Amino acid sequence: MTSKKTGYLLGAVAGAGVMAAAVAGAGMRLPEAQAGQQPSGFIKASTAPIFAPPPGAPMSFADIFDRVSPAVVSINVTSRAEASALRQIPGFPGLPFGIVPRGQPDEEGGGTPGQGGDQGGRTERGQPRLPSQQSSGSGFFISADGYVVTNNHVVENAESIKVVLKDERELEAVVVGRDEGTDLAVLKVKGVNFPFVNFENAGKPRVGDWVITVGNPFGLGGTATAGIISAYGRDIGETFVDYIQIDAPINRGNSGGPTFDIYGRVIGVNTAIFSPSGGSVGIGFAIPSEVADAVTKQLMSGGKISRGYIGASIQNFTADMAEAQGLGEQRGAIVGDLVPGGPSSRAGLTPGDVIVSVNAKSVKTSSELTREVARAQAGDVLRLDVIRDGRRRVVEVRSGTRPSERELASNDNTPGGRQAPGAQPPQVAAPAVLGMTLSPLDEATRRQLSVPAEVRGAVVTAVDQNSDAGQKGLRRGDVITRVGERPVLAAADVATVVDAAKRAGRPSVLVWVFRNGRTAFLPLKVSG
Repeated sequence: MTSKKTGYLLGAVAGAGVMAAAVAGAGMRLPEAQAGQQPSGFIKASTAPIFAPPPGAPMSFADIFDRVSPAVVSINVTSRAEASALRQIPGFPGLPFGIVPRGQPDEEGGGTPGQGGDQGGRTERGQPRLPSQQSSGSGFFISADGYVVTNNHVVENAESIKVVLKDERELEAVVVGRDEGTDLAVLKVKGVNFPFVNFENAGKPRVGDWVITVGNPFGLGGTATAGIISAYGRDIGETFVDYIQIDAPINRGNSGGPTFDIYGRVIGVNTAIFSPSGGSVGIGFAIPSEVADAVTKQLMSGGKISRGYIGASIQNFTADMAEAQGLGEQRGAIVGDLVPGGPSSRAGLTPGDVIVSVNAKSVKTSSELTREVARAQAGDVLRLDVIRDGRRRVVEVRSGTRPSERELASNDNTPGGRQAPGAQPPQVAAPAVLGMTLSPLDEATRRQLSVPAEVRGAVVTAVDQNSDAGQKGLRRGDVITRVGERPVLAAADVATVVDAAKRAGRPSVLVWVFRNGRTAFLPLKVSG
């Protein structure tokens, strides 16, 4: 749940030590008087979705709340704090303040007695025991026999989970399955005849239509809020979801709870808020019901989501990049690094290839490419249309199985290549080009910057902060490996490409930048 936007994209789980997200749900079915025709706890929805407001709808949502709220639950989680989280939370980048889990020792080694959770102690082997932490979120029943939908981040690393119903009953829950890619999870409690909801997939309200959320913000269970749908198709940096944006207030603790339309049908699962302060500012994001429905059904049937994988890092091929390459209005995803021995490497894909379609379906962004690949099963052949050296060609890649998000995060850098704190290349007098001063990447600099042996290029020793390179974040220690189609070993190589771009009338060139073990692409403007 991260975002590179001006505010902070936060999760909405309430409780000590967990920053989670807000959730909204799907079309609702509750108990009705006629027994025998439907399972106990089921209310029949209209067959044709209607979104025009009934008389008086904006005046009160009380009747809707009375109908849907019995299916919404609070989820209380006890988990063991991760050592890395304890180190990072007090100064976590992008968050406005630090959160300290209950039971975390202070600097003198003491705890926080009376706040819930143990104080750490030691394991049987004498190792320090990490303190426990409590957090809370929301969820909702999707079946009469006790299946509950919530967010993955609400329950990951949980040691115990309790589901609190509207009538204040507390039930132990177990995790049936979790999906990090969509941040969804399914729980199960023992019992029958629970009121429940179904996801509404037959239609969806328009932007501007009313919605209602019910959840557990800051541990205040059964809280209802109302607002409108602000937008569809929001990209907040997650891979597999185009989010619904809503302005109904959601806060920490709403994670995993449902968002309803004015007829009590669940249209989404809230998962995040965008906020400069940590509280609701009217910008919340919900997983659409059609995504949540498909994922939760898979989790209930098998407990695991399998997605296709090609083993390549990619980024958006933007208008500026296309202009720099002389490709007009072309969009797609540009290949950065390849996993050694992975599907793309074996198939002959190369860094710098621009992927424009998968199995004849056009892709305009890296997210679209990832989602198309994810639909494949392991062993499926993916036909990729790519542009290489200005020419189109086809590369057929046999899909693998996508690793977990945690595995991908731990392997998102090649061996080595992570610049040591404070490491800087030596200052060398050299002519500047594109606002950068470059020097050869000799062995001493390579060791100092931990650049892998297979990487060839010129190292940035200074950047003019008023240049396009400086404005776009280039910095000392970056390694320029190529500019356009030309490998770079010295500043003269960059100057040659810049001169050619000027003669061709191109306003910019595409620069390959190696930083922290990964290759990224940056279009830089050429001077007059």
